[in-house]
Amino acid sequence: MLNKYHQRLKFSPSMNNNYQRWQGDLNTVSFDAENIKNKLMNLDYPCYILNKEGQIGISNVGSLSYSANGKTKQLEMLLTVPAIGFHQLGDPSFLEFYGVKYAYMTGAMAQGIASEEMVIALGKANILSSFGAGGLSPNRVETAIHKIKQVLHNKSYAFNLLHSPSEPAIEGRLIDLYLQHQIRIIEASAFLDLSDNIVYYRSAGLSLNSANEIEINNKIIAKISRREVATKFLKPAPTKILKQLVEQGLISELQANLAAKIPMADDITVEADSGGHTDNRPLICLLPSILELRDEIQRQYNYEKPVRIGVAGGISTPQSALAALMMGAAYIVTGSINQSCIEAGTSEYTKKLLAEAEMTDVMMAPAADMFEMGVKLQVLKKGTFFPLRAQKLWELYKNYNSIAEIPSDEIEKLEKQILRKTISEIWQETSTYLSQHHPEKLSKAANNPKVKMALIFRWYLGLSSRWSNTGEKGREIDYQIWCGPAMGSFNNWVRGSYLADINNRQVVDIADQIMTGAAYLYRIQNLKIQGLQIPEEFSQYHPVSNLNKQPSL
Repeated sequence: MLNKYHQRLKFSPSMNNNYQRWQGDLNTVSFDAENIKNKLMNLDYPCYILNKEGQIGISNVGSLSYSANGKTKQLEMLLTVPAIGFHQLGDPSFLEFYGVKYAYMTGAMAQGIASEEMVIALGKANILSSFGAGGLSPNRVETAIHKIKQVLHNKSYAFNLLHSPSEPAIEGRLIDLYLQHQIRIIEASAFLDLSDNIVYYRSAGLSLNSANEIEINNKIIAKISRREVATKFLKPAPTKILKQLVEQGLISELQANLAAKIPMADDITVEADSGGHTDNRPLICLLPSILELRDEIQRQYNYEKPVRIGVAGGISTPQSALAALMMGAAYIVTGSINQSCIEAGTSEYTKKLLAEAEMTDVMMAPAADMFEMGVKLQVLKKGTFFPLRAQKLWELYKNYNSIAEIPSDEIEKLEKQILRKTISEIWQETSTYLSQHHPEKLSKAANNPKVKMALIFRWYLGLSSRWSNTGEKGREIDYQIWCGPAMGSFNNWVRGSYLADINNRQVVDIADQIMTGAAYLYRIQNLKIQGLQIPEEFSQYHPVSNLNKQPSL
């Protein structure tokens, strides 16, 4: 039944608490919908749910006492929920370990999409962020290191280590840079197996403190989507690799012994259906499986500090954030949604396409870095022909052993519609680059025409993502934009709000909105569990432009 305040709050009598009584000023109790919503949003204070002659109201202040029936002459105490702090969402040890305010981080997006500006903005706000070092030259990464360290100093930030099984020298050069510049947190992604490089990074930062406890200076957050890979990071470093590192004089015997007593990673991010490289795994299946695996390995090794398990992939709204945290995630990681923010290292054209994307506007396409293996990644399909054209290149590679075998009519289409250069011109550019950076690949191509064909096709696959980032004019239809369905979900959530405009999208603000919304929705669920029937307008959280303005009591 509608009451005179039209706020439609109801209460299930079977859940009633007959013993608590509220004491306070009746003037602090709100009965109208607008002020009830404000009081529910006042997360720093508790909420007292009160009944006055059949009308349900809420106050943020007062005190509780106990009586036989929980009633005063004017008010009946129905239930209460405490204040909620952001440290209550996720694992508090994540906050302490990294010195951050949220169990929230932004993941690395390759080629500097997760830019210096993004890392610095989040770092200043005490939110962990990972620089997108994948696909960048060591010199470019070193420039980013200097820029970020100069601003953030002792605040927490991470750098990505993208596994490069076909180019271990690049991975090794990055590790040398990270150790040289004392980068204390790396986000390890796309690993299929542990490499000597990542074991070197982990073990080189180990020591004993004055209390004879293991000090872990080089922290690793490993992003995985498979149990077999998670197992490698949950267990200590392989003895064989540690022995090799000692023999090479890279680590000491003590460091090798310490490495055998700790897991390879401090945190493991379970990556569900996401942008870029993804196995398209459903989070509700994957996370429980990895949590169970973590507990199994923890019982085996009895680490002093168990590995935390966080989640990525699909995190784009307060609802998805809260769902992951309630499933047991220690922290959450956002990715795709940050690409449309002003700090992202993407072009304005790309940001506009991302801001218009729906959840269904994504598809899988061949990956440049693992093209020959048939590995695919998830990209935006709306506004670009890249996924279809990349798939065409894969089909040609799969069906022919050399460029010479491809029919002439197909070559003509390829040169005019996709590459927009002749095969000869592309090979000239490719061979010039390889002769300077990877001469061994040039040698392989000289003796294997299929390798040469792959390198020519990878010219297009590699440049298409750079065109998207730099805003290459005339190539818009070929932009490769890494994107998961989270982007569409985020756009739906912010539709009609100030965040619908890409010029208003800032990474810190989005983090604040998602975490505030998750905390608010947690409060709402708490009230519902206790028997309060809440209409839908109170059960939703939408972005609030004046978020930091304190609601009145």
